Amino acid sequence: MNRAVVEGTALGLLALAVLALWIRSRWHARLESDGGAITREGLQYEVDRVGSELYRWLTTTNHRDIGLLYIAFGTIAGLWGGVDAMMLRTELLTPPADIWTPETYNALFTTHGLTMLIFFVLPVFYGIGNYVLPLLVGADDMAFPRVNAVGFWMLPPALLMARMGLLVQVGGQVLSLFFPPEAIEFFLTVREVSVGWTLYAPLSVQQPNPQIDLLLLGLHLSGIATTVGAINFIATIVYEREDGVTWANLDIFSWNMLVTSGLALFAFPLLGSALVMLLLDRNLGTTFFATEGGGAILWQHLFWFWGHPEVYILFLPATGLLSTILPKFVGRKLFGYQFIVYSTLGLGVLAFGVWAHHMFTTSVDPRLKASFMAVSIAIAVPSAIKVFNWITTMWDGDVRLTAPFILCAGGISTFIVGGVTGVFLAVIPVDVLYHGTYYVVGHFHLIVVGIIPFLMIAASYYWYPLITGRWYDTRLARFQAVLLIFGSFVTFVTLTVIGGLGFPRRQAVYPPELQFGQQIATIGAYVIGLSALLWLYNMLVSYWQGDVVKTTDPWNLKATNQFTREWRWFERRLVETYDIEPTEPTSTRRSYAPEGEPKGFTEGSVGNVAQTVTRNAGLAAIGGFVGTVLMAGGLGTAWLVGVLDPASFGEIAEIVGLPARPLFGAVLFLVGGTVTWPLLFLAFSEYLPGRLLFETGLVFATVISTGFAVAFYTGQRGLALVGYLGFVLVAHWAYGLGLSVTYQYLESRRRARFWGVESDD
Repeated sequence: MNRAVVEGTALGLLALAVLALWIRSRWHARLESDGGAITREGLQYEVDRVGSELYRWLTTTNHRDIGLLYIAFGTIAGLWGGVDAMMLRTELLTPPADIWTPETYNALFTTHGLTMLIFFVLPVFYGIGNYVLPLLVGADDMAFPRVNAVGFWMLPPALLMARMGLLVQVGGQVLSLFFPPEAIEFFLTVREVSVGWTLYAPLSVQQPNPQIDLLLLGLHLSGIATTVGAINFIATIVYEREDGVTWANLDIFSWNMLVTSGLALFAFPLLGSALVMLLLDRNLGTTFFATEGGGAILWQHLFWFWGHPEVYILFLPATGLLSTILPKFVGRKLFGYQFIVYSTLGLGVLAFGVWAHHMFTTSVDPRLKASFMAVSIAIAVPSAIKVFNWITTMWDGDVRLTAPFILCAGGISTFIVGGVTGVFLAVIPVDVLYHGTYYVVGHFHLIVVGIIPFLMIAASYYWYPLITGRWYDTRLARFQAVLLIFGSFVTFVTLTVIGGLGFPRRQAVYPPELQFGQQIATIGAYVIGLSALLWLYNMLVSYWQGDVVKTTDPWNLKATNQFTREWRWFERRLVETYDIEPTEPTSTRRSYAPEGEPKGFTEGSVGNVAQTVTRNAGLAAIGGFVGTVLMAGGLGTAWLVGVLDPASFGEIAEIVGLPARPLFGAVLFLVGGTVTWPLLFLAFSEYLPGRLLFETGLVFATVISTGFAVAFYTGQRGLALVGYLGFVLVAHWAYGLGLSVTYQYLESRRRARFWGVESDD
């Protein structure tokens, strides 16, 4: 199949669909207003209005308009790169390259990576920052409004140059219908770049495709635009804050944009220098990356010195959005504000010290590799701080299952999986084993398709009333959010698993026995694509037909004292423009701690979190010990009647490196029943069925009994098997009752002492 025709058709159909939605919405509005007839004067009015609006958008320097332009541009680029991804996954449905050629596959792989990383993620975050950051810090506009506009208008030509190969190919296909091949030779020779998105030398130097030069110029121009935008953000945050905004109370999103801009200020000029060197090698015969000059490995050092900070340039704004949005939908203040700020600063510093972990399979000195391995492992600590603070923020919160919250929770989960797999890849022997496999693809995409787009969409839902003054379809939004999370897990966890089996990446042809895994991943990718289209539909149609926001506090943030500056600006605009009365909540509560009676671990926490966890863990350990003792009676009876082999306990000791003796295993079993299972019970008891604590204890015991039955099964048959399963179930019920009832009793005593009342027990 012809890739240019297919991709051009897909993008054209997408554009026509958006245009059709707009025309339908405008036509619908005219029918409602004039009784069903569109006159020539009305049509001329619409044309003139479109022309004036177009002129305004082309010349605006307003930070909100520039922000929307950034978001629109990034969305278009993301859809373009998303079409590349869908075509990649379609090719991988079958083991042979029978849909696209291997060269086309390589071109799709190259353009997908560059489009998404350079032209999608950062422009969208720059757009969100342009719109809301001045509102958050109390500024009238960005520090340099005209420079801000110039920075944006560099991006469209940069994208066109970077993706010119596809446009030229489509043009060549059309012109070939009317002209002989020799007359349109240029259009038939230019192709999309297929050297890989990392542009490794010497292939990127030696390949004659002239589109590579255009790509390098486009990337260079985009780097200038990014640097200009970074300077503007830094100047705005440092010098344009209103008097009440200090470094101690600066909102967390602005902190993240500040660090992101600092990273871009140091990283992108170096990328620009490397791109110029590559251009000179290609066109003027210099030897920066030739064997007799600096060597091909020099390109890797320069590229990844930009490339890994770029990962955090993409990641940090997403974490800032998560830290901003999540508290609003759990009714609690962000836990550990200072530590999240410090972790953001730490990531900004450490990001420049880990680039060579992308080069563990090269000939870099092993001593240097070891130092980069240490820093790569250490950089997980600031990220883990963020995760624990997000989870603690949700603890005992008044959770509202809105689309923004669902996406925030999904982003945390994908980031945990992606982050843990990244820690493994930071270890040199593991990376050498998995560097060329889909394990890396799964790890990377769990971040860049997990938390990053999740939070972009969450921000679009959260600030949609503020930006448009209308509501979107909230039910469709929740469905789209769940669909996106589901598709991401199906796709990228599957890729991680098949990568762990040794499945090589970056290959259009693969062994037939691995086809099933690729098909699952492709189905998941289609689900992601469908969810993206649902989001786009919701945003566009709601902009024209959504319900008008009739309150100054759409998310009821005043009730928890989280009515932040951008919403105060929104309230002032509604009051001044539409004379709407400010919305006041019927009641308010402190957003940083629960009030009222102290609660147990299973119902929430009060006071110092560490003390609460320690106290409840102690109570649970006592309950677990009582339950384990009761459980021992049932297991002992099973041993006496001959349906349980005590030798199986020795396997527990053997797993942890002790001699395979039943006594050692029994001691370890007692420790697990006293520590591990009680903590798991407390963590999950809120999600287990049952009205009372002992009921959830029975459910929990029933669930874990299945694991015991499998682990200690020693080949019983017939009545022996029935007896074995019966004793296992009864013994675990005894454990569940002992654990839950003991914990409940101790907790009731603690509450009685807290209130100074003697318990009746």
